[in-house]
Amino acid sequence: MLHFEPTQDNHRMFRDALGRFASGVTIVTANTPQGPVGMTANSFTSVSMEPPLVLWCPAKSSSRYGLFAQATDFAIHVLGADQKALALAFARSGTAFEAIDAALSDRDVPIFDACLARFECETYALHDAGDHSIMVGMVRHAAFRHGAPLIFSQGDFGQFDKEVEKANV
Repeated sequence: MLHFEPTQDNHRMFRDALGRFASGVTIVTANTPQGPVGMTANSFTSVSMEPPLVLWCPAKSSSRYGLFAQATDFAIHVLGADQKALALAFARSGTAFEAIDAALSDRDVPIFDACLARFECETYALHDAGDHSIMVGMVRHAAFRHGAPLIFSQGDFGQFDKEVEKANV
């Protein structure tokens, strides 16, 4: 086990340590005065059942940060194991909507059904958190389907298939 104190001189080591925690992959979307925008994010988690709250953490250094920070509504789409290309498309460009069949929700947020789960949110709070912000959403509508999730760990994409794991037990 490598022990260290996170400093500006060892960001890579800190990132590598954080990368040992596997996370799901999402695309967060919002409608802005400049039009629809999306961003790939793995910083998604549930916060509360009552009220129904979730959060994600956009980087302040992102060119899309200001658009999301000002959004009154957003949607979080949990990606399936076969959607690595979509995750990469939205990581490169906030306008990669040509890669997916998207529509506008009743709150004018770009949404798509080709995902494992979707959480349509009203912005509940935005908290400062170092070089990121914590964006909390009040879930107004949710949907899901069965399937294997797209996983991100140690700088790479993979998958976890519950049915395969059951068969190997």
